[in-house]
Parts: sequence; C-alpha cells; structure tokens
Amino acid sequence: STCACVEYYGKALESLIKQVKIMSIHGKMKHKRNRIFTEFRKLPGGILVCTDVMARGIDIPEVNWVLQYDPPSNASAFVHRCGRTARIGNVGSALVFLLPMEESYVNFLSINQKCPMQEMKPQTNVLDLLPKLQSMALADRAVFEKGMKAFVSYVQAYAKHECNLIFRIKDLDFASLAKGFALLKMPKMPELRGKCFPDFTPVTINTDSIAFKDKNREKQRQKQLEQQR
Repeated sequence: STCACVEYYGKALESLIKQVKIMSIHGKMKHKRNRIFTEFRKLPGGILVCTDVMARGIDIPEVNWVLQYDPPSNASAFVHRCGRTARIGNVGSALVFLLPMEESYVNFLSINQKCPMQEMKPQTNVLDLLPKLQSMALADRAVFEKGMKAFVSYVQAYAKHECNLIFRIKDLDFASLAKGFALLKMPKMPELRGKCFPDFTPVTINTDSIAFKDKNREKQRQKQLEQQR
C-alpha cells in the first residue's frame, strides 16, 4: 500500500529468493518506472513488488498470481488489482491477506463489488525468515531504516483505510506487526505514544551504532552525529 513498504520488501525478497528476478516499482520513481515496467514485461518469469500504481491501465501478459499483501484502500482497487491476472481468456489467481479481525471485508467485497472469494488455508511448514531480515538490518543501516519507514507508512496507511469500521487501527497488534517487519526496535510515532509492548523484544544494542554499508553515506552520517554532539 505504500512506497516505503515496496522498497523494504523488494530488498528483502532480493536477498531471500535468489533464483527469481525481483523488481520493484512505485509512484515516486517517476523516470525509472517505464524502464522497470518494460524490463519486467519482457521477462520469462519474475516477481514485481508494487503499489497501486500498477493496479490499472497496464497489461503484462501471463501473470499467474496477484498477491495483495495489504488490503487496498478502496474496494474498486481490489478488482483492478485482481484484473492484472487471467487476462484475455487466460487463467490466473489472486490472493488477499487478511487478519481474523478483518474477515468481514470478504462480505463487503461480495456485496460492494459482486466479487465472491474462497478461503485459502494457511501454508504449513513455513520457514521463519525474520531472523535473516534482522541480521540484514544489523549489518546495514539502509535496511534498518527502510524497515522502520515501511512500518510507519503501513500504520499510517492502515489508519486512513476507507473501511475504518473493519480496519480499526486501535485493534492492530503492533507488537506482532513489528515482528513481521523484522524491526530491531519500535519506532517513535504518535500512534504508539503511551503504549507498552511486552510481546516485542527490542535488540539489546544501541541502534545508533549500526553503520551504512555505503561508506559515503556512513561518512556523512558520522559527520552529522559529530555536529549534534
């Protein structure tokens, strides 16, 4: 649902899935968007991590799956997202991930968009890849910061959902959400002010000590830290 989430999870998938081409695209890319879209369209196979910038008005042949990790902010976008697959007589599948507290969205889409859905049972024997993502964040400040920005943007987007009777930010399990983003600590943001998270264990190190792998960025950061001191 947000550019920051696309950037973070795009980088995560690049590290976790080696045999498949992973590409990312979102609205803030502007000049790069056409090049990425054209390149992805020519691939024999791959994964495109994207925002709703790709939900309508584009045609990519033979898309097998559309995975909607975040429920779209409006109901019509759901159908447009699904429409990227099974085009011109082809067969395809679309899946939306929902929390148990969000399940009434299925009925809402059935009535609002005449779009019936079937439940897909959760996969078993799933690998826990979150420790690897945390290791990446500890090894490179760029990954750490991307994760924090992605979490903040996700919460802010969730708070603005048009179906706020179904998607209630006060019911979100922030500790589990932070774990899902492989965060090393909880960010400071208004939505979390005054809340305690006993189910979330932050790392014991001072996150200010995490350096950028990019030496120029790290040099610049150290200079700023020195000025602050």
